[in-house]
Amino acid sequence: MGNWSTVAFTLTAFPFLLELGILFFVILLLTYILTATGNIIIISLLCYNHLQTPMYLFLSNLSFLDILYTTVITAKLLACLLGEKYITFAGCITQIYFYFFLGAVELILLAVISFDHYVAICNPLCYTIIMNNRVCLLLILCCWMGAFLSVLVPTIVVTRLPYCSNKLIIFCDIAPLLQVACWIDTRLTEKIDFLLFALVILSSLAFTTGSYTCIISTLRISSAQVHQKAFSTYDSHITVVSIAYKSNISVYVRPNQNYSLDFDKVASFLITVVTLLLNAFINSLRNEKMKELLRGAMIKIMSLIQRKT
Repeated sequence: MGNWSTVAFTLTAFPFLLELGILFFVILLLTYILTATGNIIIISLLCYNHLQTPMYLFLSNLSFLDILYTTVITAKLLACLLGEKYITFAGCITQIYFYFFLGAVELILLAVISFDHYVAICNPLCYTIIMNNRVCLLLILCCWMGAFLSVLVPTIVVTRLPYCSNKLIIFCDIAPLLQVACWIDTRLTEKIDFLLFALVILSSLAFTTGSYTCIISTLRISSAQVHQKAFSTYDSHITVVSIAYKSNISVYVRPNQNYSLDFDKVASFLITVVTLLLNAFINSLRNEKMKELLRGAMIKIMSLIQRKT
């Protein structure tokens, strides 16, 4: 069993950016605030307008997930920039677990959303029967449970490794954590992690790709008006999917997890902060229904302000 009580790590975050000091802290804080605010607005608009269709039920779940996902890493990075650079082994393992758990939920949920789009385009007459409320809630539950189980095994494996105290760890991620393991060959652990990450990422990617392949095949025999409507509705999801899978595959679907910690830490940061910020704006500004809801909300707010003045 890993020596939980005696190990503590020093987080150095991003040495090549720490020179920016307060400027980097402000940029990171603003990015986090924008991400959280954007997703809260999406959830509020969907709840206020009582949009209970599967597409928007999944979107609100995705927005809630993005808030949690970016908080897991950004909160500690902000604390690190303020001088709180130490983290216990238990704290590091907890951060790693929730980082990968929420990331896996997001990838599986993106695959489920693509299935929803497939049913809406390819089986429109049976859509309400297939994607009823019970099925949607069951799919969401499966996303969370599937991610919970898939991340549990690599986390347990990592906790059973012996670690050295007072070693530098750049980021609470699998690769840098394996680098500070003592007196043990971690190649088997790396292979186990690689296989599990590849299974989650590539299987969800294959499911998503298959769904959109069927959608494209169906749209080829449809009218131009149907093409335009489908594209305006689903292009935001396609953009989010492209960013999410490209970034995750570049970091985690490769056999050797240790060859570039500088690459890992930058990529992990981009996945958790910049990508999630983009997701919030893509889901709100590239979705026609969301833009309509935003315009309606702005009109109501302006009318209330005018009444009070």
